[in-house]
Amino acid sequence: MVETTQDLTLTADYALEQQIGFKLRLANQRHLEIFNRRMPDITPTQFAVLAKLRDEARISQNHLGRLVGMDAATTKGVIDRLRKKGLVHSTPSKTDMRRLEISLTDEGVAVTAKAIATAQEISAETVGNLTPREVDRLLALLEKL
Repeated sequence: MVETTQDLTLTADYALEQQIGFKLRLANQRHLEIFNRRMPDITPTQFAVLAKLRDEARISQNHLGRLVGMDAATTKGVIDRLRKKGLVHSTPSKTDMRRLEISLTDEGVAVTAKAIATAQEISAETVGNLTPREVDRLLALLEKL
């Protein structure tokens, strides 16, 4: 492909530091650093599953994955690791034997309650440089993406 003078002009105006993807990546890296420091025993994806299970009580593995934005293979891997930790259990659905239903174990309920309290602190630290109004606006803008 041959670059034209116009192509070079457009790329010359490009500043990586002003791109939304770059800013989102930096913000995510900061948040993950805080998360990993404060909750070293579970991953953000494991936490998302635990938090959603707290809300839903018992749910199909497939639906759980959709609710937390993970594909089926990732969801299965996360559930397998949480099961090995004794935090969730799975049982065949009473209405569809091909479907697994996932729920928290008693230990999972306790771990999740503690993790949610820590997650609230993590979120507060992540947005610590913002005012409450700025946090609300940021969340609203991100929702639009």
